[in-house]
Amino acid sequence: MSLTNGRRTSLVIGTRGSQLALWQAEWVQARLQEIAPSVSIRLQRIRTSGDKILDVPLAKIGGKGLFVKEIEEALSRGDIDLAVHSMKDVPSVLPEGLAIVCVPAREDARDALLTRDHVAFRDLPAGAKMGTSSLRRQAQLLAYRPDLGVVMLRGNVNTRLRKLQEGAYDAIVLAAAGLTRLGWAGHVTEYLPSTLSLPAVGQGALGIESRLDDTFVRELLVPINDHGTFIAVSTERAFLDRLEGGCQVPIAGHAVVENQTVRFEGLVASVDGTHVIRDRIDGPVDQAAPLGTALAERILDAGGKQILDQIYGRV
Repeated sequence: MSLTNGRRTSLVIGTRGSQLALWQAEWVQARLQEIAPSVSIRLQRIRTSGDKILDVPLAKIGGKGLFVKEIEEALSRGDIDLAVHSMKDVPSVLPEGLAIVCVPAREDARDALLTRDHVAFRDLPAGAKMGTSSLRRQAQLLAYRPDLGVVMLRGNVNTRLRKLQEGAYDAIVLAAAGLTRLGWAGHVTEYLPSTLSLPAVGQGALGIESRLDDTFVRELLVPINDHGTFIAVSTERAFLDRLEGGCQVPIAGHAVVENQTVRFEGLVASVDGTHVIRDRIDGPVDQAAPLGTALAERILDAGGKQILDQIYGRV
């Protein structure tokens, strides 16, 4: 960073190097440039563990923060001044001294189904190959269609679309938000309702992370923070934190803020979709995080603990 009369004259934004990640970081860069036109803002691409390992399902890699760890390390060192993440990739516990300080307005949080022949989910033939890297999606879709063959699908959005078009899969499921941001919504066969596929915690939202002691960056980000989205995501992340969730666990959670009320629905499922524990809770916005924790407790008591213990090998 550079200083002139005590003021910062440059900022560095850390981001993954995928097309979607760059779109998201460039969007934040453009908003900040509008707010502070005299500040030079550049992007720094950082390759994460999740970007390097593409031939193994995320659930088998284990650990948390596969797509943010190296970026957070650069932020802690001071190599970058802020980081732009897909919120669903960010673990519920952050490194000391760092915080998600800004969550812009959320894009469509739903999952999107893409099929080669534009066949709807209910009309896919038995045994159809469904590509996804998400155990959350796998569990919920198998709960409705146990006859489908769910197989691993890794890679960026471009790669996944190409594999579908080449016939490696009959259908794939992606986040609607990424397709919309990249201008590829025209590829979508069907947007899956939350009753069929409840979104991942933070899906559709961006999380902007900075050092807690960096007042300049935190103040600069205030105009692009969306209070309703921030509250909703805070509820979801409290739920995830109580469940000790990561990418190896089928956990879903989606909150919306209406007036001064948070409406939150959460889910824990077995990997094969044979057991699904789902519940919802409503409450005031000033109790967002406690609401997320309370729903997690209810789901654990209703059978979620047994599911998670089995997945984590604690039985």
